[in-house]
Formats: sequence, C-alpha cells, structure tokens
Amino acid sequence: MRKSSEWRGALLIAAAILAVTGRAHAEGQPPWPDTPIARLEALALVQSLNAELLASRSATLTLEKWCADHKLAAMPKIVARLDRGVDKPATAEQRDHLKVDANEPIKFRHVELSCGTQVLSIADNWYVPSRLTADMNQTLETTDTPFGKAVLPLAPTRETFAVNVLWSPLPSGWETAATVPADKDAGPILKIPRALFEHRALLFNKDKVPFSEVDEIYQHALLAFVPPDF
Repeated sequence: MRKSSEWRGALLIAAAILAVTGRAHAEGQPPWPDTPIARLEALALVQSLNAELLASRSATLTLEKWCADHKLAAMPKIVARLDRGVDKPATAEQRDHLKVDANEPIKFRHVELSCGTQVLSIADNWYVPSRLTADMNQTLETTDTPFGKAVLPLAPTRETFAVNVLWSPLPSGWETAATVPADKDAGPILKIPRALFEHRALLFNKDKVPFSEVDEIYQHALLAFVPPDF
C-alpha cells in the first residue's frame, strides 16, 4: 500500500510539472528551472540587456541583435505592431522635455515591438512631426515601421532619464548572504512576470534637439529561449 501511495504521489508531481511546462510553452515561454543558478543566470541576462539598451542609440536595433543572438525567431527582425486605437495626449512635463509650446502638434504611437511571435517591448512614443522629414512622417503614419528605424537618418542619440526595475529574480540583499536565498514560493518552474524593466528616454537629432519621448516596458519574452543545462 505504501509503494502504491508513493507512486501515486510521484505521478501527481510529474503531472503538475508537465502542466506548468505545457502552459509555459503555450505562452511561448520555455520553462526555466527554479534554482539558485537559474535565478543568477536570469539576473545576469536582464542586467546585461538593460546595460546594452542604456548604452545604445537605438532600442530597436539592440532588440534585433538580442533576438538574433538568442534565436528567438527564425527571422530575427523587429516589427512594430501599431495600435491606432490608443491615444495619450502629451503632458505639460513632456512638452517641456521636448522644448515645444502648447500649440506645437505632438503625435503619439503605441506599439508592441515583436521578433517573430515574441513581444519584446511595449512602447509609448510622443514625437514632434515638424522635427522629422516628410518621408519619416509618412512612414510613421502609414506603416508599422519601428520608430527607431524610421528616424535613423537623423543619427539619433538617446538620453534615458528614468529606469524602473520591475522584476528581480533574487531578493534584495542576496549578494551579502552566505547562500542564494530560496524563494518561499519556489516551484519546479521559475515564475517570470510579463514586465521586466522600464525605460523612459528622450531622442535627440544630431543638433541635440529633442524630437521624441519614449516610455518602454520590456517583456518576459526576452527570456523566451531554452536556458543552459544547469
């Protein structure tokens, strides 16, 4: 009877693991094991990408390289899925950031930046049409071209003024602990939330004139690859 009970318990555990794994695959998120080493690996990857984005001129090109390096899609190309049903008027603070008065038109874009089927970033973008070329404005109005690619001829630079870490796989103070603390809610699969970190930045042209403000929230699909064999 004891052996029978043990087998039933093992089968129930296996079924639970398969169910979680199946859900992860269905959502396009390969399962990461919930182990201290896996958490350290996830932390290193997220911090590495965060640093690359902060140092880059174009978030779009950085994401495209990340997609290619980590084989997130057969064709590692970033596509902007534009939602024309969303509108957020620029605030007085944003107009001040962009150095325009209350009468200057500002356009808004809400996009999902995807690589294959993976949504890597959700971005809000306020931009000043008068500071772009006619071709750029037409491209942004009539296509789903990523903003960063559309404005490349401006030789843009980014100035990030806010960074918000939305998830850390390790608790605060872990680096001074004797061992990596276990999560009290740990299971066989690491729970990775949808939002990892957020950047708010200004884009400037080569004459250091601001022409766009962006609010980007980077998504868990950035880790949608099979992790190393721990």
